[in-house]
Amino acid sequence: MFKFLKNVSREMKKVSWPKGKELSSYTIVVVSTVVFMAVFFGLIDLGISQFLNLFFE
Repeated sequence: MFKFLKNVSREMKKVSWPKGKELSSYTIVVVSTVVFMAVFFGLIDLGISQFLNLFFE
C-alpha cells in the first residue's frame, strides 16, 4: 500500500497542470458546451413532443 502511494506521489509530480488562464478558458468551453447541448436537446424534445401531440390528442 505504501509503495503504491509513493508511486502515485512520484507520478503526480510529473503531471503538467494547466495555468490559471488555461483553466478558466477550459472551464468556459465546457460550461458553454453543456449549456448549448442542454438547450439543443431541450428544443428537440419540445419539438418532438409537439409533433406527437398533433397526432395523438
